[in-house]
Amino acid sequence: MKVTGFTFIRDAVRLDYPVVEAIQSVLPLCDEFVVAVGASSDDTRALIAAIPTDKIRIVDTVWDDALREGGRVLAIETDKAMDAITGQPDWCFYIQGDEVLHEQYLEEIRAAMLRYKDDVRVEGLLLKYRHFYGSFDYVGDSRRWYRQEVRIVRHDAQIRSWKDAQGFRKNGEKLRVKAVDAEMYHYGWVRHPEYQQAKKRSFERHWHSDGWIEENLPDADEFDYSKIDTLAYFAGTHPHVMLPRVKRMNWKFTFDPTTRKLKLKERLSRIFERMTGYRIGEYKNYRLLK
Repeated sequence: MKVTGFTFIRDAVRLDYPVVEAIQSVLPLCDEFVVAVGASSDDTRALIAAIPTDKIRIVDTVWDDALREGGRVLAIETDKAMDAITGQPDWCFYIQGDEVLHEQYLEEIRAAMLRYKDDVRVEGLLLKYRHFYGSFDYVGDSRRWYRQEVRIVRHDAQIRSWKDAQGFRKNGEKLRVKAVDAEMYHYGWVRHPEYQQAKKRSFERHWHSDGWIEENLPDADEFDYSKIDTLAYFAGTHPHVMLPRVKRMNWKFTFDPTTRKLKLKERLSRIFERMTGYRIGEYKNYRLLK
């Protein structure tokens, strides 16, 4: 079985993306890893080139900053990385620059890729998600956070990144997927408040005009993490590759998990989900095979 990893990134140093940890976390599963590095205002390319492995191949790209609708440029950059994959890998493992796979799930994912390698019905594999917020001690537990997403797909030119690069589709149709009992850790909302504010403003430029950003985003030096509805305390362990970053954390964030700012509709939906396991109105960009 051959597996190729792929991702895209730009301005990782300036915006403090844990992209090195992201790549390193899935390298044990990959024979090769393609990184589409956008022209950056910092040393992002050198950062990627310095990762100590001969598996990585860098593809230099230029982002179209005129694309400001629905985050489309993110999908285009994802496709550039995917199109640079050579040979005929059985699977392509996609990871974004703020996602990290815990090493405890490596063998479960490897087993799933082997299990479905020759099952042509299966176009992708679905992973669970855990979203950290504010610090490495808290995770989001409201309906705003997506619970699952496709991160492993067939090497197929008809499979394209969808909308803002959250998932994939084949010829515009949802992928047929199998769920894997493995979890991706998402750290997109965990960085120093100064970096988080810069990242927020940079990210919104892929959706909105400068005028919209100036009108709707506060002109602040630091991001206000306190404006969150509900969080849960994280009692598990972080991926090994993340431990140095966790140790370097140099800001304070605390939250009382017993304090929830939820509207009645959200509270009722949570009760229903706990009773049935079903999340009303959940967005699912895939077709789950039984």
